[in-house]
Amino acid sequence: MGERWQLRTSRGAIEARYVVVGAGYNNVPFIPAWPGRDAFGTTVLHSQNYRNGSEYKGKRVLVVGSGNTGAEIATDLVEHGAEVWWSFRTSPTILPRASLGIATQSFGIMLRPLPVKIVDHVVAGFGLVTVGNLSKFGVPRPTRGAYTGALRDHVLPILDVGLVTAIKSGQVRPVAAIASFDKSSVLLADDQRLQPDVVIACTGFRPALEPILGHLGVLDDQGVPLAHGPKDHAHAPGMFFLGYTNAISGNLREIALHARQLARLIATERKRTTVGATSN
Repeated sequence: MGERWQLRTSRGAIEARYVVVGAGYNNVPFIPAWPGRDAFGTTVLHSQNYRNGSEYKGKRVLVVGSGNTGAEIATDLVEHGAEVWWSFRTSPTILPRASLGIATQSFGIMLRPLPVKIVDHVVAGFGLVTVGNLSKFGVPRPTRGAYTGALRDHVLPILDVGLVTAIKSGQVRPVAAIASFDKSSVLLADDQRLQPDVVIACTGFRPALEPILGHLGVLDDQGVPLAHGPKDHAHAPGMFFLGYTNAISGNLREIALHARQLARLIATERKRTTVGATSN
């Protein structure tokens, strides 16, 4: 509609010069379409439905996913007496939650302005010093840098809350990625076969913006906005997105920074437009 957007809702149309989309990065739960999953005779549970490990005491649980959610659920399950396998496709970067009394996220804030490759090397060295090399315990060294993973794949390092100790003690056993299911077992990519009592899919969420924005050409192949914060996309001038980045300096901090920048940008543009209209 010219220089204005129109949003069609159940209560009618809304028109605006600017649109800020902040519906949330983690919107709709996602479980991969693993071959044979529908025939699997055991529960496959998404992490959003996990409450605590008390109901899994003494059970064999396969936790899938190399993010913070999978790491924390695996640790919680062990603490409640479950037998845990941890399956992942890409080896994660694991860092301590804090070091020398300083939160690791604080280091992320300091590193944020530096070039990606430098941050990747610094974080890798920090991980080796604080966590160590977990290869002999079944967790290969990461093949992608921490900052590269955040920018390219929207994956953040794991901040350890007990997972490393559980891995070293053998209470959490790292295994290969899932290849397929059959009626009673899970086949892994290395041909190992497991028979868990439950599978907990810590496989993330999707923004699910395609139904309302898919036709505008502003989303990547994972449905994540191509523009962030105070920058709009060439295909959608005046439309902005908040909360769709994964930053090593912390997502809430990133949202707060972008929100202030965007507010100033819109205020400046409104003032300029008003002055221009008045002078005409």
